[in-house]
Amino acid sequence: MSRNAAFVLCVVTGGLMALGAFSAGYTLGEDAKAPPRLYELRTYTTHPGKLPALNARFKDHTIKLFEKHGMQNGMYWIPTDEKLKENTLIYVVSHASEDAAKKSWDAFRNDPEWKQVAAESEKDGKIVAKAESIYMTLADYSPQGK
Repeated sequence: MSRNAAFVLCVVTGGLMALGAFSAGYTLGEDAKAPPRLYELRTYTTHPGKLPALNARFKDHTIKLFEKHGMQNGMYWIPTDEKLKENTLIYVVSHASEDAAKKSWDAFRNDPEWKQVAAESEKDGKIVAKAESIYMTLADYSPQGK
């Protein structure tokens, strides 16, 4: 396992412990059980010196657009590891299902507001060098899954 993969697994393990309120989203009757959420762990590696621009784009625009298109924002992290802290953003969003995730991402990518934000934020060059995504569901023994 690479050092980056091990780091991401540590972040996920710790971060998902804090996602209890994030995992539901509506009230159910006593006997009803919420359908399982689909969590998406995303890791962005920026071009040198571009992490501040990526953080500004998320803070000012992206998270609002995610919500607009049905994605539920979870947590966002900047690693403390020396090799990653200057160029890495890690976050988790959740979706109702894989189909919902695909529809949300398609709508997000095709949103004219997103296209304008992306173009404006990249007028001095591309921000993201690499994006990775992993879909996950909670294990049945997860404290947040009960």
